[in-house]
Amino acid sequence: MTSPRPRRVSVDAPATSANLGPGFDALGLAVQLYNRFDVSLREDDELHVSVTGEGAGDVPLDRRHLVVRAMTEAFDRVGEKLPGLDLRCDNDIPHARGLGSSSSAIVGGVTVAAALLGRAGPDGGPDRDWIYQIAADMEGHPDNVAPCVYGGYTVAYRDDDTWGVARLTPDERILPVLCVPGWKLSTERARGLLPETVSHTDAAFNAGRAALMTAAVCGQPESLYSATRDRLHESYRSPAMPRTLSLIGDLREHEKLAAVVSGAGPTVLVLCAIDEGHADTDSPEIARQVDSITRWAGNDWDIRPLHVEPAGVRTPSPHP
Repeated sequence: MTSPRPRRVSVDAPATSANLGPGFDALGLAVQLYNRFDVSLREDDELHVSVTGEGAGDVPLDRRHLVVRAMTEAFDRVGEKLPGLDLRCDNDIPHARGLGSSSSAIVGGVTVAAALLGRAGPDGGPDRDWIYQIAADMEGHPDNVAPCVYGGYTVAYRDDDTWGVARLTPDERILPVLCVPGWKLSTERARGLLPETVSHTDAAFNAGRAALMTAAVCGQPESLYSATRDRLHESYRSPAMPRTLSLIGDLREHEKLAAVVSGAGPTVLVLCAIDEGHADTDSPEIARQVDSITRWAGNDWDIRPLHVEPAGVRTPSPHP
C-alpha cells in the first residue's frame, strides 16, 4: 500500500526482552519503554544526527549511526538513495543491557524509511511485514526484532529464505519487571560464551519449556515458573555476568519468581503475575513481588515494572 511521501516523520520503537528463558533466538516480549526518532528531510544532501539520552556521546553521529544504516539499507532495497536529512534520537532504552536497543534502532530506522518512501500497511500504519524482513536481515536473529515490530509476545523463526513470526497477546495478569544494572555487556561477548553444540537431552528440555512458555504467557501464568527454566544459554553466560545469575537464583529459589536473563543480559526480567484481574503496580500482589525483587537486588539495580507494549513500532506524529 502506498501513501503520500512526508517530509517529516516521528517513530517510537519499543524495548524488548528476548529468549524469556528457554526460547533462545525465538521468543520475545515488547515493553513500554521507547526510543524516539524524529527525521526531517533537507534541501541538500547533508546528514545531521543528534542524540540525547542513552548513548549520547558514545555513538557515531554520521552515516555509521545504526539508525542511518537501517534507513540506508531500506532505501537500497527499493533502488533509491537516502536523501539528506536531520535525525534526532531521544533514547530511553539502555544500551548493552539485553533490552533490544540495537533492534529498536534498526526497526526505527527502517520504519522511518518506509514512511519516507510512502510505504504503509493495510491499516495505514507502518508496513510491518516489510520492516520485519529488512530489520531481521540486518540484526541476524529475529527474537528482539519481532516484538519491536509487532508488539506483544512473539514467536519468531526462519522459514526458508524469509523470516516468520507468530504474534500473540499476553495474559493481562502478567506484568514484566526489569532489573537493570549499571554495568554493560555486549551481545557479542555473551554469544561468544555459548557452546557450538548441546546435548539432545538439553535441546528436548528447552523445546518443551519453550512450548510451555507460550501457554504460560498467553493464558496460564501459573506455569511461568516452570516454563522459564533453561539449559541452552543462561548458565554458559554466567562468567560474563555472575551477579545477574546470582540475582536470578535468589529470586527463583527464595521467592519462586519467574526470573530469567533478558536477552543477552545483564538485565534480569521477572514475569510477575496475579491470580485475577489486570496486573498493575497498584495490585497488592504485584507490589509484594516488586518489594521482594527490590530487597534481593539491593541498590545496584534499577527496578522497572513495565506494561507490555501491545502494538510495536509506531508513528505517533505523522507530518506532511
